[in-house]
Amino acid sequence: MKVELAKSAGFCFGVEKAVNTVYEEAKKNDEIVYTLGPIIHNEEVVKDMKRRGVEAVNIEDLNSLPKGTVIIRSHGVSKDVYNFVKQSGHRVVDATCPFVKKIHAIVSVQSGKKKTVVIIGNPKHPEVMGIKGWGDENTYAVENIEQFINLNLKKDEEIVIVAQTTFNHKKFQEIIDKILFLGYDVRCFNTICNATQERQAEAKEIASNVDAMIVIGDKKSSNTGKLVEICQEECKNTFFIQTLEDLNYDALLSVDSVGITAGASTPKHIIEEVQNIVRSKF
Repeated sequence: MKVELAKSAGFCFGVEKAVNTVYEEAKKNDEIVYTLGPIIHNEEVVKDMKRRGVEAVNIEDLNSLPKGTVIIRSHGVSKDVYNFVKQSGHRVVDATCPFVKKIHAIVSVQSGKKKTVVIIGNPKHPEVMGIKGWGDENTYAVENIEQFINLNLKKDEEIVIVAQTTFNHKKFQEIIDKILFLGYDVRCFNTICNATQERQAEAKEIASNVDAMIVIGDKKSSNTGKLVEICQEECKNTFFIQTLEDLNYDALLSVDSVGITAGASTPKHIIEEVQNIVRSKF
């Protein structure tokens, strides 16, 4: 069987930076280490950190916890949450992805200019909720053109648009094209990170040339979910797995070629394990 592994599969720069930050802090052993929520959307990584004494906590727990180091995860947080954490008495380490922090800055500056800001992304995703929290009452989050239209924004006032870093690039462009077609005055910042665009493009290319596609990642991972959608459009035999235990071997018995990719929060050792098993068994 031919097996093709995507070169872009696995940790992106922002996730790797955040994960390394947690492990470095855990090694110091001079105070308790907390992460504000799971550092990334990957259960295996979070479990490993817990074994090393790192606890994922909620913001409402901070004041009652023994003082230690609080690490802000790669998704980032709102301005209010950031200030609350800084004032909580804990030592704070900010592991927000640099590309996400760039969006925070754009939203903060544009809101300060009294601009209407629209974030294209999942309104319930932690990254988007954090970005929205750097704006004001005229900052909105939508994930499709219908939600945008329902905002009833004025067409004669400039609308600033940014994107969730992991949003589907093709869908983002389609939404922007429809907004422009409807006659809105738009200033667009394409803030989908380069790693996401490259990963999505490579997944699409591989999926279009294989009999089956395996996408590895946590079920809660937004960017992995986008990869699954993209691969399913190109290859009906697309399998979404979290670890090797989820792989359906019988489904691969009748195929001649398999592609493998993984979300930005998937550790290298899980990807290698899946690749090695597929190569050896088939």
